[in-house]
Amino acid sequence: MNWLDKLERKFGRYAISNLTVYLLAGYVIGEAIIYLMPDLLGWIVLEPALILRGQVWRIISWVLVPPTTRPISLLFLILLYYSLGTALERTWGAFRYNIYIFSGILFTVVAVFALYGILYAIYGMELPLSAVGLVSTNYITMSIFLAFAAIYPDMEVMLYFILPIKMKWMALVYVVMALYYFITGGIVNRVAIAASLLNFVIFFLSSRNIRRFGPREQARKARFKRQSRPHMTYANGARHRCAVCGRTELDDPNLEFRFCSKCKGNYEYCQDHLFTHEHVK
Repeated sequence: MNWLDKLERKFGRYAISNLTVYLLAGYVIGEAIIYLMPDLLGWIVLEPALILRGQVWRIISWVLVPPTTRPISLLFLILLYYSLGTALERTWGAFRYNIYIFSGILFTVVAVFALYGILYAIYGMELPLSAVGLVSTNYITMSIFLAFAAIYPDMEVMLYFILPIKMKWMALVYVVMALYYFITGGIVNRVAIAASLLNFVIFFLSSRNIRRFGPREQARKARFKRQSRPHMTYANGARHRCAVCGRTELDDPNLEFRFCSKCKGNYEYCQDHLFTHEHVK
């Protein structure tokens, strides 16, 4: 059990379900601000100098800044990331998905503050980072894409609803583009890219056994549940019953039950018959 499993057991009930919907709804709000109240945009961007002066809402309000201001591009982005994000949440569970998104946001905020501190130490004056480039969740949403591609590399999607392409090739293109923008982009852009990729790397290195989230493993678990469900529901609410003697945990709370790996099918036995029963072929 890794640290994520321990955290999920302790705090999993506090996870926000359908987090992707809230994130994308924030983009719509940000787009409306840009077109209807452009002066308000300056009050929500991530600016460490102003946060240190008391404008603490900027720590979270910057997530409203959409990755693109073009309505058509934003529409395609919302449609794509709604499907990817909700699928990823169903695969990982709400808690792990929350950790992934919020850690990306946290890494970005920490990295921007670190950049602010470095520039202040070098030049001895406060430099408005928003003048260099706006920080948005563009690369955080891109990390959703990378995570999905890592779990479902062979899944095909319709690029712009026309061209079928596998996720692994799209992820490769994204990585190349991210490296290009990292090399040619400004300092703020580099910080955002590094923070999102760091989030992806740390999350997957800490979740060493990602195979259990893969489609084959998920299908195997679902198949096992379907097969075992009839054998797991008994009279009076019992969940275990020996296939030989018929006793359940309600008959004796000290009984232990195990499935036999040599029997064909899902047969459960108590400790008295686990090693003495005749295997079902």
